[in-house]
This record gives sequence, C-alpha cells and structure tokens, in this order.
Amino acid sequence: MKIPIHRENKMSEENVKVAVLQQKLEDLKHIVIKLDDAIEKLSEVNINVSRMLAVHEQRITTQEETDTEITRKVDKLSEKINTENQTLDKKIQNLEKKVWIVIGVITCIVFFIDNIEIFSSMLTRSHPNVIIQERIEN
Repeated sequence: MKIPIHRENKMSEENVKVAVLQQKLEDLKHIVIKLDDAIEKLSEVNINVSRMLAVHEQRITTQEETDTEITRKVDKLSEKINTENQTLDKKIQNLEKKVWIVIGVITCIVFFIDNIEIFSSMLTRSHPNVIIQERIEN
C-alpha cells in the first residue's frame, strides 16, 4: 500500500512538528528545572528572612521592655532626688535661721557691751552729788 505523496508530506511535516515540539519541550525542561531550583532557593531565603525578622522582633520587644524599666527607674530616682533636695532645703533654711539668730544675739551683746555706760546710767538712779563730810570732833 502506497501512501499518497500528499499524505506522506503531511506525515513528514507532522513528524517535523513533533520533533520540533519535543526539542522545545526538552529546552523547557531545563528552564522548568531552573525555575524549580529558583523557587526552592527563594523559599529558603524566605524562611531565613522570617527567622531573622522573628529574632529582630524579639530584640525590639526586649529593648522596649528595657527602655520601660529604665524610664521607670529614672522616674523613681528623680522622685527620690526631689525628696532629698526638699529635705536638704529645709535643713539649710533651719540652719540659716539659727545663724541669723546667733548673729542677732552677738550683735545685741556687742552693742550692749559698747554702750554699757549709757545703759548703766539709765539703770541706776541719779543722785545729786552728795558730799559726805566727816565731822571732825575735837
């Protein structure tokens, strides 16, 4: 049985087309393998990035907790310093009062000592000059 030429040409063309498609399929196979490898590597990178983000998130959380603790301690220390400062201010004011009282007392004493004659004459009665004469009995 003889196949007509037309049919033989058609089969030959189909064989060529099939061969070309097979070649293209082989070429695509390498591309698909490379794409699979790339996807696999991207998945690994994604997992690594996710791990790094989790670690960084943990560090940020820890840092925020530390910052909060430091802020709390600074506030507590500030309150303590303010309290101590007020206590010292009161002590200094009391000491200043005592110093001014002592200065006043010393000033008064010095004033009285310097003017003792005036005050003694004010405190004693002034008597007219009395001359005591002695009788001479002969």
